[in-house]
Amino acid sequence: MDLTAIARWICETPGLFLAEPPVASYSPFTESARATISLSALPNQRLGLLYQSVCSALFASSPTYALAAEEVQIIDNGKTLGAIDFILHNRQTSQQEHWEVAIKFYLLHQGHWFGPNAKDRLDIKLKHMLNHQLPLSAHPIVIQQYPQWQVTSRHLLMQGRLYTNPFTDEPIPQDCLGYALNPTQIQGHWCYQAQLHLIGEPLYLLERHQWMTGRTVTNLRYQPETLERAVHCQSESGVFWFIVPDSWPQ
Repeated sequence: MDLTAIARWICETPGLFLAEPPVASYSPFTESARATISLSALPNQRLGLLYQSVCSALFASSPTYALAAEEVQIIDNGKTLGAIDFILHNRQTSQQEHWEVAIKFYLLHQGHWFGPNAKDRLDIKLKHMLNHQLPLSAHPIVIQQYPQWQVTSRHLLMQGRLYTNPFTDEPIPQDCLGYALNPTQIQGHWCYQAQLHLIGEPLYLLERHQWMTGRTVTNLRYQPETLERAVHCQSESGVFWFIVPDSWPQ
């Protein structure tokens, strides 16, 4: 796993939205943070946890931010309300910020952006992040338990990629819940297994950690088989593809 390449991807890749606060359009990480990051201790984790771990290392190496707390479980009378990703001290403004981060990949189908397993959807995820996750740092329980946190701003960074089916005539939405989508991140394709023959070039299976950065010369060529779930590939020319069962998204 090339963690340096993942860190570079996170630093350089725009968010899924061209939007106004609290949604961040660009990564808050700088080249200087990436140059000094220490990645040797990161475990081989699920994609979301790996992404958050690299973000943590980038924040810790940032000349702008000091990491005050991360992955803080918020519990009220034995009930877990959620977890705050990061509380950060901004050295430039001398203020504290609450950041939530997420890595997501969504496929356009009938006007909605679905996750590859179709249980996740961009509009539902965005609503949850805006209405539940970000307000956590203002919850009375948090203010009571962590009086040292004086959060003055809240930020959501959602990175990833948006995929369209080139073999289906469907208009591409320009926004989600009123937040403008970044057209540069609508760059992947997907198709049903029955449409696979229309692609016209070899595909190579991606490891989970390669969903961000792409394949290397060691990736195996995808051999068509009966699919039970979506597979993520990259074509010989570099296009990212999800191949889904013909019954998807059911």
